Amino acid sequence: MRFSSVTERLAGQGGAKWRVHYRATQMAAAGRDVIRLTIGEPDVPAPDMLQEAATAAMRAGRTGYSDGRGEIGLRRALADRYGSTRGRPFTPDQIMCFPGTQTALYAVMAAVAEAGCEVLVGDPMYATYEGVVRATGADMVPVPLDPARGFRMAAEDVAARVTPRSRAILLTTPHNPTGAVLTAGDIAAIGEVARAHDLWIIADEVYEEMVFDGVRFSSPLADADLAERVVAVSSISKSHAAPGFRSGWCVGPEAFTEALLPLSEVMLFGNQPFLADMTEAAIRAGSPVAAGMRARFAGRAERLAARIGARTPLRVHRPEAGMFALIDVTATGMDGDAYAHDLLEATGVAVMPGASFGATLTPMVRVALTVGDAAFDRAIDRIAAHAETRCNQHV
Repeated sequence: MRFSSVTERLAGQGGAKWRVHYRATQMAAAGRDVIRLTIGEPDVPAPDMLQEAATAAMRAGRTGYSDGRGEIGLRRALADRYGSTRGRPFTPDQIMCFPGTQTALYAVMAAVAEAGCEVLVGDPMYATYEGVVRATGADMVPVPLDPARGFRMAAEDVAARVTPRSRAILLTTPHNPTGAVLTAGDIAAIGEVARAHDLWIIADEVYEEMVFDGVRFSSPLADADLAERVVAVSSISKSHAAPGFRSGWCVGPEAFTEALLPLSEVMLFGNQPFLADMTEAAIRAGSPVAAGMRARFAGRAERLAARIGARTPLRVHRPEAGMFALIDVTATGMDGDAYAHDLLEATGVAVMPGASFGATLTPMVRVALTVGDAAFDRAIDRIAAHAETRCNQHV
């Protein structure tokens, strides 16, 4: 039987990157004491108000077909929210709703890139980005994110990789997996590159409400001079601890959403009205859980850095936001992949090899900050004891 070329372009995307996670799952099922620091699930359940709002909407009969753009109530709520947080007006027609950030990103990318195009993406990157770009037929061009610069994308590094085939720059701020947050100056400089070469800026802002104290979030949507070329994607998955509800959106110029509508209707023909009503309530009420998650994740990152730094020569990169921290494991004599497998088998602690997110993180591993404090502190002790042994062997 024959398949389309997209299946070939996406072959090998995904599964191999998660070998450590799958192995940890097998070990746990076999009865091993395993602490999984691989996946960024929120550490609290979705708020009761979401379930109550969705249930009430279903009982009210909100189970029919939906507007292809998304329900007007939700789009109005999002336009109000973006208007108040970005400092310029937005209309409901600038919003389109999707089942989660991932679907929104897939649709947005399909609307701006195709075979023969290039999309510039920071390296490291979220694990699905390469597949999202390749699905369109476009080529992904990695832009190394310098650890010495806090892993924030630099405009000069973007400009050095622009070609006549370039079509878009994919930004992630706050960033997964590094926790970096772009400054307003970073965004302005990258915006100059985008204007000079007529490029789209696609901004994944799903971690917006996970920014730690003392750090300021900036969005390219706030820059009126970039308004015609910026499209942002987000959802309630992180802000409201609700990844399973799959409720997201994109926001951009009206000309963009108008062009995207036929593609969205071919994919989805609208999403569930009862989930739209739930999400509208969530957006208007704000998150009752985001502040707690921010504080816990920041605290765990600080404890990880302090204890690992005091006991071992490993280096922890402190995030500015999000659900993850990075550890440079060079001192063990292993790269991140070998280290992650060795750590799991020796101690039962599962972390993600950095190379799963791009070549820049080959010497590192990504640690999820999303397990409870007691389990997280046990994991720190196991990581430190393991490092003491391995680093001494490497000397």
